[in-house]
Amino acid sequence: MAANVLVLGIGNVLWADEGFGVRCIEYLAQNWTLPETVTLLDGGTQGLYLLPFLESADILVVFDAVDYGLAPGTLKLIQGDEVPRFMGAKKMSLHQTGFQDVIATAQLMGYCPETLLLIGCQPQELEDYGGGLRPIVRDQIEPAVNLALTELAQMGFAATPGRSQSDLLADPSIMHHAYEAGRPSESEACRIGDARFFPAPE
Repeated sequence: MAANVLVLGIGNVLWADEGFGVRCIEYLAQNWTLPETVTLLDGGTQGLYLLPFLESADILVVFDAVDYGLAPGTLKLIQGDEVPRFMGAKKMSLHQTGFQDVIATAQLMGYCPETLLLIGCQPQELEDYGGGLRPIVRDQIEPAVNLALTELAQMGFAATPGRSQSDLLADPSIMHHAYEAGRPSESEACRIGDARFFPAPE
């Protein structure tokens, strides 16, 4: 029986570089066709709601923004037992610890995928509510996807140029192009907090 692969992007597109993993899945779906046994999923910040997807997967590939303590934009591939540790490295947001809990719960229940791969990118900016990916991180989307495709091909899951249809991707209204085109400027919408509570200038 052919192995089932889950390729998962996690993160929060509302917090600048936090959206890296989600944008990787989006790019992958828009540019590549994968075998039927490969499922693409925008996991966002769903946490434990992702457990049923892990249960049916033999191989898990995750895209995420991960604080490795490296230079912004650095890509790093982590495999196997090291993945859970890095999913909680220097916690950046609720989703990261949440996904570490997802893996731990799946392991406890006895249905964690046998093969785990994490493709993480060091973020540059996270404290920009409503902001987009910084260029140095955005430029790593295609290399990250190519890295995943290389790993999948080595496991027997070759992709071809095209598109992948999935009901498990983001709504078109928050896809990368639509999100960037519709985002108001900083002068129109403050993204760092409520202006009523900012300290008065000295």
